[in-house]
Amino acid sequence: MTAMTQSGSIVNVLRHPTESRESVESVALILGAAVFVVSGVVALLVFWGSPAPISGPGSLGQFVALSSAIAAALVVVWATALRRSRNRGASVESDGPRLHWFDVAAIALAHAVIALLGWIAIAAVMAQSFVGAVVFPLSAAVLAGVATAVTAYVVFLSAVHLTPILLSLVLAVFLLVGAVTSMLSASDPLWWQKNLSTLGMTDDLSGNAFNLTLIIAGVLVTTIANYATVALPAGTETERRHRRFVRVSLILIGILLGCVGLFSLDVSLALHNLSATGMAIVYTTLVVRLRTLIPTTPTVFLWLGYVFVGVIGVLVVFFVTGYYNLTAVELILAVLVFSWLIVFMRNQGTSTASPATE
Repeated sequence: MTAMTQSGSIVNVLRHPTESRESVESVALILGAAVFVVSGVVALLVFWGSPAPISGPGSLGQFVALSSAIAAALVVVWATALRRSRNRGASVESDGPRLHWFDVAAIALAHAVIALLGWIAIAAVMAQSFVGAVVFPLSAAVLAGVATAVTAYVVFLSAVHLTPILLSLVLAVFLLVGAVTSMLSASDPLWWQKNLSTLGMTDDLSGNAFNLTLIIAGVLVTTIANYATVALPAGTETERRHRRFVRVSLILIGILLGCVGLFSLDVSLALHNLSATGMAIVYTTLVVRLRTLIPTTPTVFLWLGYVFVGVIGVLVVFFVTGYYNLTAVELILAVLVFSWLIVFMRNQGTSTASPATE
């Protein structure tokens, strides 16, 4: 009787995977177990017959990174499909604006890139810790299965419980790993003597990583903007107009950020500079008007924005006078703008429900 009850419970969980917190956790564990088996078997076949290095071409680290990236992307797509089924029939305002296919693609790519670069970095560190060591086939299969299963488990929970707060964290980590990868793989070690956008001028890994990071990050910003502003007051026409202004401003920042990556310096200097300048202007305008647009915004956060804008003004003076080069200005500017955006999205997203999908 107990076995039948447990069997029925598992079947019920699989039929209604997002019905409760317990069912979500159970599905995540079942998914992790399935991924462990599949990844472990594939790794055993790949490494059968000879030990594998920890890092580098043909290594265990490379296999884990690729398998985890594939698993992460597939899990995000599946999790959003489950949320779509759960939220079918819910209103836009009560459950957040619906994600479009390009939103889901950007979120999936962001998770995949984070998993890919994260495991590559971990493998590189482990290779430096165990110099000259190799991993035998059975051990490689077990390690690959565990690593990929953990990735699938974490990504599933992230995708199912997707909120502006979680997305802001994904955006921050994605920007960090993308930028660092581009810098470390730059063919010109003295790229910093020119400007940050020089990273996107080449056709190698560095250039592609830099431009792709900006494009995907731009889509993520527009995705978050669409429903991070749902909780803003909209009881009067003035409040609705203010909410539209904030939402459109954030969407413009995302679009212009994507254009910075799409139009690299070697593609169009004019469009690249126009996109970057436009993003700074929209950001400054939003910060200056935020007190009027959202009267409930905490005073501390308002002053944080004013300080950031003041620092940007000082950076421009330093650049004009030759005290800072363009790279230093761009790096600090990027850190300030995206730090503000992430904190803003977290503040406004605390009371926003997870988005539906379509």
